[in-house]
Amino acid sequence: MLKCKIHNKNKNTSVVIRLSQVGTVRVFVTIGLCALFLINTINIASAKTSRIKDIVDIEGVRENQLVGYGLVVGLNGTGDGLNNSPFTEQSLIAMLERLGVNIRGENLNTGNVAAVMVTATLPPFTNQGSKIDVNISAFGDSSSLQGGTLLVTPLLAADGEVYAVAQGEVNIAGFSVEGDAASITQNIPTAGRIPSGAIVEREIDFQLEELQQVRLALRNPDFTTSRRIAQAINGFTNARLAKAENSASVILHRPTNYDGSIVDLITDIEQLPIQPDQPARVVISERSGVIVMGADVRVSSVAIAQGNLTLKINETPQVSQANPFADQGETVIVPRTDVSATSEDSKLAILDTGVTLQELVTGLNQLGIKPRDIITILQAIKAAGALQAEIQVM
Repeated sequence: MLKCKIHNKNKNTSVVIRLSQVGTVRVFVTIGLCALFLINTINIASAKTSRIKDIVDIEGVRENQLVGYGLVVGLNGTGDGLNNSPFTEQSLIAMLERLGVNIRGENLNTGNVAAVMVTATLPPFTNQGSKIDVNISAFGDSSSLQGGTLLVTPLLAADGEVYAVAQGEVNIAGFSVEGDAASITQNIPTAGRIPSGAIVEREIDFQLEELQQVRLALRNPDFTTSRRIAQAINGFTNARLAKAENSASVILHRPTNYDGSIVDLITDIEQLPIQPDQPARVVISERSGVIVMGADVRVSSVAIAQGNLTLKINETPQVSQANPFADQGETVIVPRTDVSATSEDSKLAILDTGVTLQELVTGLNQLGIKPRDIITILQAIKAAGALQAEIQVM
């Protein structure tokens, strides 16, 4: 252990640095490096950083989607109508035949059974015999799965192999009740969940510890972030173990003189702080009027004017009748239309060069502009070349 003291005007500041060892390579830290380490530590602490494990995915360490088709029984008359859901009737007949009950050709009329789709996510490195949660969704015209029990349902992956088997009581967070003239439904009573409802029967064969290198996949690809990750790893290990392959991945090599496996190396580097960098982007949704702008969005000098023109057309027809006791005359409808046009006062705002996100939002709010109008304004600013950001429409 090496202790460095950096003198201040008022007091001494002690920084304790623990030496790390990669194989037989020892890392020697000089006094000058101690001062540099302290400065870098202060800078990193003041910046907004994230751990490597929070911004990357490890190649091969992934989830797998499972799906299955099954039957839920025990419903209180809220199951599928067998006449409207022939797949439910066929599944019920096939299940009973496997249990030794032959009802083929008989007229079935039960409302206590529902066909469902069962989905689950198999986490990485899940061992055989472990339990995972499953989601249940009605497949036919069932009105509610409340009180039902899912029968044994194999769950298959994309390769067609069975990786888990699900069974258990279905928990739902909604309900539906109705009377002769009214009904009420809360949440979704035709979808539910079974906590720990499936047992893993097959493991995915992936030996991570035997790999000599892995790829770190950035969740938000960016060249700057990719390079910072490689530099942080190489600086921590004092060796060129990481290389930025592109904006979306970093290659991590396990050195030949490293005592541990690639898992140990990942554990050593995944806590390193990184300051992610992203391009300036504005995400808008015209359907919902949602606008999300990144902190790096900048606007060049531009003037914004916003005004509304309102047209009002008022039809007030009147009835015209002849005078009393007149020799001739008839009652007619005389049309009368009032047309008026009003224009609200247009407000003009000037945004200087380098306006920040906060200043942009404040300026638009001061104009009294609604979110949908802001979307149009942002698109117009982008078309004028004054918005230094990418607009992404959802």
